[in-house]
Amino acid sequence: MHIDIAGLPADSVVFATSPLAELGLALHALSEPGHHPGLHGWATATAAALEPDLADRMLEAEFLWRNTFSDVFMPFAGVRGGDGRTGATLTEDLDLLDQLDDERFVGAALEFTCAGHYGAGSPSPLGDAAMRDRALDLAAARGPQQMDFTRRLLADPASVRGWIRRLFEDCDQAFFADTWRRVSVQMTADARHKTELLRRKGLADAMGAVSPAVTLDPSGTRVSVDKLSEARTTATDPEVGAGLTLIPTSFGWPHLMVLHAPGWRPVIHYPVHLPDLPAPASVELLRLRLEALAHPMRMRLCRNLARSPYTTGELADSNGITSPEVSRHLSVLKKAGLVTTRRRGRYVLHQLDLTVVARLGSDFLEGVLR
Repeated sequence: MHIDIAGLPADSVVFATSPLAELGLALHALSEPGHHPGLHGWATATAAALEPDLADRMLEAEFLWRNTFSDVFMPFAGVRGGDGRTGATLTEDLDLLDQLDDERFVGAALEFTCAGHYGAGSPSPLGDAAMRDRALDLAAARGPQQMDFTRRLLADPASVRGWIRRLFEDCDQAFFADTWRRVSVQMTADARHKTELLRRKGLADAMGAVSPAVTLDPSGTRVSVDKLSEARTTATDPEVGAGLTLIPTSFGWPHLMVLHAPGWRPVIHYPVHLPDLPAPASVELLRLRLEALAHPMRMRLCRNLARSPYTTGELADSNGITSPEVSRHLSVLKKAGLVTTRRRGRYVLHQLDLTVVARLGSDFLEGVLR
């Protein structure tokens, strides 16, 4: 994921908190607790305390945050002629949501039907018959709730907008206000720290502090986010005010999300770093490790190397292949960071790094969820 920032003034890169964006991830954690093992206690207690009516209404709209994180949670990025500032309170964020025109609101609410066209700037289903039919067809494939929501949204956007605002306000009253008071302290401190780092040390250091998966290219004209998805956007679109906004989240890990819709201000939504969270493995390293282990002979070598250190000659004798063949396979495993090497006298010993291999399943899951 690439964000073009060529010519962007330094003060247009902003770290800020957003109650509505955090509510979106809190709702996601409630509906997908498997993505967030560290939040099981909170999710269980919160879900158990919900009034049945609110729980039912949340279920009606959960596709806005369960499988696709809708841009309705970041309206500050899409208000035409806006300044890109987030709301200080949930009410202020919801007021910004009200300022989105119907086309933008409907497009953001229907992301679950058009994720493949998210970055393409497709026509609005409110005015384009083909896109309307496509949205209805895709909603029907997702289920009756999605179909009913899409029909109501396309027929009467104002009514659905009011319904969604009331839902978010009721979530705030039921559980989120207390949650926000607890987590916002850490998030505000993180945004303040990153802002100071940006001022004192520059953009490259600030991006590195956000996540090892976020980098600034040597020319200083592009921010890249290491994700499995591929897309490009620009932070210099005057329609919504040139700038890049970075939003910390307490609920987000392992997700690292990028808002890159055409005509919207780009946003990087990143989890606040905690000491017990592992650094994310790069997508390229993850690919190398999975490909390295896919070969049957390398799997056999790993069986030996998991038990004890071996020399190249011992591995060749044990597996009935030549030493050069073993060396080629070991080279692949070492490039993927799966095998360590140490010297003992005139012998070179190779061993499987069990800690790295044990992390592989988690690395894969975190990589595809990032």
